[in-house]
Amino acid sequence: MILDAATLDIIPGQEAAFEAAFLEAKKLIISAPGYISHELQRCVELPSRYILLVHWQTLEHHTVSFMQSFQYQKWCALLQHFYDPLPSIFHYAPVGRKTYRGF
Repeated sequence: MILDAATLDIIPGQEAAFEAAFLEAKKLIISAPGYISHELQRCVELPSRYILLVHWQTLEHHTVSFMQSFQYQKWCALLQHFYDPLPSIFHYAPVGRKTYRGF
């Protein structure tokens, strides 16, 4: 299992509109092959910052199956105009057991 962690900085004043758009966008991700679960959390100290945590079966389910799909294009159309700057995205694997690429 892989954890995709994205820090999302939203244009100040657009938080409510972003959250409404995310309700539509999440339908696209939950139907993606290899999707397991997700959480969207809002930062307490910086209310324009969110973190999106998505669990995938493999790295390729995120980077290939989803990010190269028509659903991802629709995802970007719904959400990308809220970001400033574009999100930073990193992938994590559990520690202490063999997972993706032997980590």
